Amino acid sequence: MMESTELHNENALHKHTGFLKKYEKYLGEFVYGGIDGCVTTFAVVAGSVGAGLDSAIIIILGFANLLADGFAMSVGAYLSNKTKKDNYNKHKQIEYWEVDNLPELEKDEIRVIYKEQGFEGELLEEVVNVITSDKDRWVNVMMKEELVMFDEDKSPVIIGGVTYLSFIIIGIIPLLVYVVDYIYSLESNLFLLSSILTAIGFIIIGWLKAFVNQTPFWKGILETLLLGGIAAIVAYFIGDFLESIIIN
Repeated sequence: MMESTELHNENALHKHTGFLKKYEKYLGEFVYGGIDGCVTTFAVVAGSVGAGLDSAIIIILGFANLLADGFAMSVGAYLSNKTKKDNYNKHKQIEYWEVDNLPELEKDEIRVIYKEQGFEGELLEEVVNVITSDKDRWVNVMMKEELVMFDEDKSPVIIGGVTYLSFIIIGIIPLLVYVVDYIYSLESNLFLLSSILTAIGFIIIGWLKAFVNQTPFWKGILETLLLGGIAAIVAYFIGDFLESIIIN
């Protein structure tokens, strides 16, 4: 019974680990979607506060930006990745055609590639024969060595979805205080509370950014906080300036 339970737990752990490994490669998309969502939404909030708009207007503008801009970013991420995959597959099909119809010419190209890497004589011919004995391997070598193109193993659909999800999840943070205020009428400095929550969001996403890029955590956090702060300051003063001109 004990062995059965241990086996069940081990299988569950393997499934969980497999799930994480399958989707951890999309962490970069989550990070950059989150950064963009938090920065742009907080900029909208800051600009609206600078213009003296009330909570209801801030919520409307914030959510309009959150949903529309997030969708646009996710579509852009999807199309960019899909274009890369389509371009890779197009050139791969061309290489297959050349291997089938111009094998000697393609062999000479393989020979030149590895000769430039220092292979010569019988060793060079052995390398050429091994590579060209398998069509798939042959084409893959040509893609990497001749065209310097690499297959993208990420799904364009998942990239778009992760980007949009991250944009919404992290980007909604600056708006939370205003939503709560609209429902419960908070007696406090809403922009200050929003700034604090947003800073926490920046710290989290900055930490993840540093993890993805394998850089010092303090650097990732500081860069993200600085980026968000600059965007907010610019938006605030632009909103204040336009409000003074248009309304006053």
